[in-house]
Amino acid sequence: MAGEPSRILIIKLSALGDFVLALAAMRKIREAHPGARITLLTTPPFEALAKASPYVDEVDIGGRPQGPGEWLSLIFRLRAAKYERVYDLQTSSRSSLMFYGLLPFPPQWSGIAWGCSHPHRNPRRDHMHTLERQADQLKHAGIWPEAPTEPMSAPPPDLSWIVDKVSMPRPGPGQVRPTVLLIPGGSAHRPEKRWPAERYGELARALYDRGYDIVIVGGPQEGELAHKIQRILPQARDLTGRTDFARVAALGARAAVVIGNDTGPLHLAAAAGAPTIVLFSKASDPALSAPRGHVAVLQAADLGELPASAVLSAVDNMTPQPALNRA
Repeated sequence: MAGEPSRILIIKLSALGDFVLALAAMRKIREAHPGARITLLTTPPFEALAKASPYVDEVDIGGRPQGPGEWLSLIFRLRAAKYERVYDLQTSSRSSLMFYGLLPFPPQWSGIAWGCSHPHRNPRRDHMHTLERQADQLKHAGIWPEAPTEPMSAPPPDLSWIVDKVSMPRPGPGQVRPTVLLIPGGSAHRPEKRWPAERYGELARALYDRGYDIVIVGGPQEGELAHKIQRILPQARDLTGRTDFARVAALGARAAVVIGNDTGPLHLAAAAGAPTIVLFSKASDPALSAPRGHVAVLQAADLGELPASAVLSAVDNMTPQPALNRA
């Protein structure tokens, strides 16, 4: 149609859980502009995941410039690209600065920057879950007129496109136990968002005795958490530091259930379709940021007070108990 933008920029910088949730909005942007060339402005940790997605054509990882020189370089780069429309899914003061840097002739801009062409003016935007908030933003931008914006109504992201690309080893002889994926880590500077490793160990032992295999994933810095779990259940497999985002998603898609803290890898597993149990403390609000899909949320003001038996009950409610097989 006349006036359809052919060069589009999406801005989404971090963090991993937020990035995964934003994939739902990126899908709608691609559907609304099937013929456009779409670039994603992000940061290095998300480059491979973004390049594997069907939603963008190019990835610029320079989204967090340091110092005046890098800021000027970014603004010059955005000007030279001649984007006709920008969807700012980060909607932060940092991303709004990019709009101001493109004055006096900025492209069409969906976001919260003062003076932009397609502002998201909903006064309750900061009290909406990320999925409904971004759906509402695209509604205000005119590309998703029927966007579902009531609580719990927006569709979750779908990572089937990456799961299908990851080859996984076939089970060996006798390896017939269903897998439970544990994600015990999270931000090192937010220990209050972590369920104690000892509780994960108690849970792992109980689940193993019920017929499950236990696999632990996380970053290299979370290896000690895995070791604490293995002290209680030596049979648990430690894959911390040995999985990229795609493999975490693939492991989640094939798991009987995924259990973890409110952290990015858990969002990946949930978006891949895994039955997921996510543990929240009072430090964050699941109404604003919990993963969606086949997901159960358990919340305690202090996660240290959440017993393993409560999580075990949630597993029972979510999945059928496997037949015990020691093979």
